[in-house]
Amino acid sequence: MFDLTFTVDAQGTNTPLTLAIDQMVIAGWTGRDPVARDKHIKELQEMGIAPPASTPIYYRASARRLTQEDSIECTGGDSSGEVEFVLIGWQGRIFVGCGSDHTDRKVEAYSVTVSKQMCDKPIASTLWELEDVIGHWDKMILRSYATIKGERMLYQEGTLDAMLPVADLIARGFPGGKLPDGCAMFGGTFAAKGGIRPADRFDFELEDPVLKRTIRHGYDVVTLPVRG
Repeated sequence: MFDLTFTVDAQGTNTPLTLAIDQMVIAGWTGRDPVARDKHIKELQEMGIAPPASTPIYYRASARRLTQEDSIECTGGDSSGEVEFVLIGWQGRIFVGCGSDHTDRKVEAYSVTVSKQMCDKPIASTLWELEDVIGHWDKMILRSYATIKGERMLYQEGTLDAMLPVADLIARGFPGGKLPDGCAMFGGTFAAKGGIRPADRFDFELEDPVLKRTIRHGYDVVTLPVRG
């Protein structure tokens, strides 16, 4: 267990909140549309990554892989980011954030579970109350930008109506249909525009077009050399 300090944006009122995080769950294949879901599965199969055992599927990774830093270090040049919404349970409440499931694609080709443990998972420092956005959940937008060789480009974009509803996502992954206190769950992602590829920098955001606010974060990717 370790602490992360966030700012809770309650429609203009910002309140600091320190949460004790003791588990991280990365939900995969959470698409509501089976056609779009299968497209992403095919995208990864073309990279040699086996299809999932179930859809959705709930991978586990060390909670200490969560970071709010503005850079991460990765071994080799085979990793890439994925924008996702993040749900965090705390004292019966659920907060909504935004993070990147940064993953080593070379490792993913032989073990998705191991790949989830290989890289830090950047998360923005701002959270929203789920109850403030659940009424217009499907209208919210996930978006990411990749900077490759100095060029910043739109990498992913989509609305949350493409994902399983929150209640359904939680019910399928946790006994009693409740997100445990101290659990941070990544909720799935969209196919990359132009295909999955590494970047020097990755920026991501969750936009609420109804309440006109956005959670943002970005990080540089420092590539460590592979020696033998």
